[in-house]
Amino acid sequence: MKSAPSLVSLSLAAVANELLRGDDVLPHVYELPADLFDALVARLPPLGLHKLQNEMPKWKRDEYDSDDCFTNGRKRTRNGSFSDAWRSLYKQRWAELVEQVQPADWRQAYWEMHLQKCIDEAAEVALLPSFDGKLGEIRISDAMLKFLGYEGQTDTSTPKFSKLYQHCECFGHYMRSLRLRNVLCVEETCHLLKNSRLESLVLQWIRTKEHVQGLCPLLLQNCETLTSLEFIHCKLPSTSIGSICASLHVKGMQSHGIVQFSIQASSFLNSNSVLPSEFLSFLSCGRHLYSLRFCDAHLDRDSAGSIFTTLFDAASDISILDLSDNEIAGWLSSFTWKYKDSMVSSIGAGKSLASLCALNLRGNNLHKEDADNLRHALAHMPALRKLDLSDNPIEDDGLRHLIPFLVEASGKGFTLADLSLENCELSSNGVIEFLTTLSTSDIPLSSLSISDNSLGSHVAEALVKLLSSSIQVLNISGVGLGSSGFEELQKVSFKSLKLVKIDISKNRGGIESAKFLSKLMECAPQLVTVNAAFNLMPPESLTIICSALKAAKGNLGLLELRGNNLDKPPNDASLLVDLQRDGRLRIIFESSPTLDAPYDDDP
Repeated sequence: MKSAPSLVSLSLAAVANELLRGDDVLPHVYELPADLFDALVARLPPLGLHKLQNEMPKWKRDEYDSDDCFTNGRKRTRNGSFSDAWRSLYKQRWAELVEQVQPADWRQAYWEMHLQKCIDEAAEVALLPSFDGKLGEIRISDAMLKFLGYEGQTDTSTPKFSKLYQHCECFGHYMRSLRLRNVLCVEETCHLLKNSRLESLVLQWIRTKEHVQGLCPLLLQNCETLTSLEFIHCKLPSTSIGSICASLHVKGMQSHGIVQFSIQASSFLNSNSVLPSEFLSFLSCGRHLYSLRFCDAHLDRDSAGSIFTTLFDAASDISILDLSDNEIAGWLSSFTWKYKDSMVSSIGAGKSLASLCALNLRGNNLHKEDADNLRHALAHMPALRKLDLSDNPIEDDGLRHLIPFLVEASGKGFTLADLSLENCELSSNGVIEFLTTLSTSDIPLSSLSISDNSLGSHVAEALVKLLSSSIQVLNISGVGLGSSGFEELQKVSFKSLKLVKIDISKNRGGIESAKFLSKLMECAPQLVTVNAAFNLMPPESLTIICSALKAAKGNLGLLELRGNNLDKPPNDASLLVDLQRDGRLRIIFESSPTLDAPYDDDP
C-alpha cells in the first residue's frame, strides 16, 4: 500500500503548480528556508524552474551563490542544485543522450534541445500540402507542453506557449546549435531566431534557389558567431555556393569564422563548372578553418584538384580534409605536374599544408597512377598522422609507389601513424613487401588496416614481424588467413606487444584462431579490444579461450565472438559470467552463426 504524501510534499506540489499560473507566489518562495527552497528546486517542472531562476532577486542570488553546502564531503555552492535539477530534467526527457553531452550549462542545453524539437515538429506541419500560414503560428503539440509541466492544465492556462513563435521568443537566446530543414529556410525563420547566436548549423535538403535565398539572411545574422556549417542531402550549384560563402564573411574583415565546413550526400557544383570566386575566397581566407569535408558530394576530379591547389597555394592551416566517396581519379595530375620536382627534403622551403593531420580519400576510385601522384602531395604534409586510402583499386603497384615515400619521410620527422588500405585489391606479394618495410624501417606506424584484401595465409609470417613493432591497432579482417595463417601467427614470441586493438574476424580460422587468441592474450598486456567474429570456431575453442581469459593479467575489455559455432558447456558458461561480473570485460557471444546476419567471405 502506498504511503500518503506528506504535508510538505503536497505544499511543494501546490507551489510548483502555482508558479506555472503566475508570478504572485514568487516573492514568498524566495523567503523559504534553504532546505525547503532546495527541495522545491529539485521537483519543479522546466517552466517553473526557468521562472524561479530567471526572476530570482539579486539579494537571493548573492545568498544562494555564497551559501556553501557539503556533498560527499566536498564543499560547493548551493547554486549547484540548479544545475543538478536541469540535468535531472534533461535526463527525464532524453535519457539516451544525457551521457553523450557534458554541457557547461544544463539549462542552456535543455532549452536548446527543446526548441530544436519544437522546430522539428513545426517542419513536419509546414511540409503538409495543406499548410498555408506563418511558421510562428504553428501550434505546439500537447505532448510537447506536457514535458514543460502543463499536464492536466486547461488550454486557457497555456496561451504564452501554445505557438512556435512564443517558444522562440522565450528560449531562442539559448540556441547555439540548430538543425534546419529546407521548408524552414525562409525569411520568417530569421526573424523567429533573431535572439539566437548560432555557433553550429546543419542544413538538410536545400535544393532550390528559394531555399538559398531564405538561408542567406540567417547566415548573415549569425556570421560573427557561426563556426560550424554542414549541408546534408542538398543540391548546391555554383550560384548557390557563391551566395552562401558571401554571406559568411564578417563585415569589415577579410576572413570568416568558420572552423568546420561539411557537405555530405549532396550534389556540389554543376558538372564541369568552375569553382565560384566566393568559394575560392572562402577557402583561401579561412584563417580558422580546421575541418573541410566533401563526403559523397559528387565532386569531379577538376573540382577536387582545384580545392586542394587553392588550400595549398594559400598555405592553409586546415587540419582535416575529407574527400571520400567521390569519383576523382586523376585529381592530383595538375598538382604533380606543377610540383613534380618536390621531394621530402624540400619540406620547410616554400608552400605546404603544414597543419594537415588527417586526409580521407576513401572510395574515390583512385588507381596506381593516383597513388604515384599522391606521394608528391604527401611530401608537403609534414604533420599528416592519418591517411585513408580504403576502397580504391590502387593494387600492388600503387602501394609500391608509397613505400619509398614512407621510408624517406620517416627520417625527416614525418608523423604518419594511422594508415587504412582496406579493399584496395592488394595481393599477398605487395602486402608482404610493404609489411617487411614497416618492420625493418623506422616508420612509426601505430595503426594499420589491410582488411578485405585477398591475401591468403602467406601474409602471416610478415604479420608476425609487424606485431613485434610499434603497431597498436591492427585490422586484418577478411584477408583469408585460414587455419594455416593463424597457425603461423602463433609463432609470435615477443612478450610485450604494444597491441591495443585487433580485428581478426571473417578469416575462417577455426580452432587455430582460438589458439592464436590465447597466445595473443599472453603476449599483449595492453590489449583492450578483440574482434574474432565469424571464424568458424568449433565448440572446443571456447575452453581454450576461457582458459586464456582466466590466466590473462591484461586490460581486455571487449571480446567479440559472434558468428562462431560455439556451445556453452556449464563450466565454461559460469566462467564467462565470472569474468564479466566485475564489469571490466564484455564478451559478445552467440553459440550459433545463424543468429547473426549471413556472412560469406568468398571473394
